[in-house]
Amino acid sequence: MSSKKLGRPPSDNPKIELIRVRADQAILNMLDACAEKLDTTRSDIIRKGIKKMYDDLQK
Repeated sequence: MSSKKLGRPPSDNPKIELIRVRADQAILNMLDACAEKLDTTRSDIIRKGIKKMYDDLQK
């Protein structure tokens, strides 16, 4: 038998930090609509939003 590990390979950029955010239903609806339209996750939408805000502030 092989001593190879099964499962997903380790990430180059692991996302180990957890952020909890309070949001009302309207914000969650907008977040879910964006995630569905872009075929991605809530977390990815939030990451993209943070990057966009950061880039805008650097200008």
